[in-house]
Amino acid sequence: MTDLASVAPGQVEAHLARLRVGDEEHPPLAASSAARAVSAVRGLHRFALREGLTGADPSRDLHPPAPPRRLPRALPVDDVIQLLEAGGPVSAAGAEAPLGLRDRALLEFLYGTGARISEAVGAAVDDLDTDTGAVLLRGKGGRNRLVPIGGYAVAALHAYLVRARPGLAAAGRGTPAVFLNSRGGPLSRQGAWAILRGAARRAGLPDAGPQAVSPHTLRHSYATHLLDGGADVRVVQELLGHASVTTTQVYTLVTVERLREVYATAHPRALG
Repeated sequence: MTDLASVAPGQVEAHLARLRVGDEEHPPLAASSAARAVSAVRGLHRFALREGLTGADPSRDLHPPAPPRRLPRALPVDDVIQLLEAGGPVSAAGAEAPLGLRDRALLEFLYGTGARISEAVGAAVDDLDTDTGAVLLRGKGGRNRLVPIGGYAVAALHAYLVRARPGLAAAGRGTPAVFLNSRGGPLSRQGAWAILRGAARRAGLPDAGPQAVSPHTLRHSYATHLLDGGADVRVVQELLGHASVTTTQVYTLVTVERLREVYATAHPRALG
């Protein structure tokens, strides 16, 4: 048994390396599992130092392995259009029902502004300016931003605000929220999720499991499609409300991956 007092930093680093590589008896650990092992090792050595069992902590400069960067999932433009068109179910008589108008307006709003789900359900009527096509989004940490709204989203919002919201609001006690539930109260995050899942199901897109379409999927798609269309990453940063451009740059990786796929299938000497 190794005496804790005799353990050197190099031995601790070698232990982590063995965990990551594995051997004949143990498969290699994923980054997340290795990080937990590193945390346990560091805890042991900190305890030994605190109790006077050792004179130094050989794991002090040991850092857990960084987890692999997961690229955000973005829908192709055609899938987004299919999802949006499935967002407003019609009544049995063939007319758009108030909730159908609301659902279509919500989905167009999410994709047309890149809003977080909390920003969408938290939007007030006074935050909207459909004449100029803009909305004030109230983001994390009190960071508010003015975001343009595209023509399709403006049209969907106008139809909802004029033909559906007044009737929904009459059932409630009065709220400034743009999006209302069937009882006239503010639409909840869970309610917005249910709307999206229903639209995804009708559009033939995944509505459950790891590939399920989520509100954040539309936000990812918004950012990726802007960059694909030539938007500057710092402009997209401002539109998304990211405090740092580093957060936004993950979307540039998505577009580069897409370019690689296109190049690999289209260029005659890509696979030489």
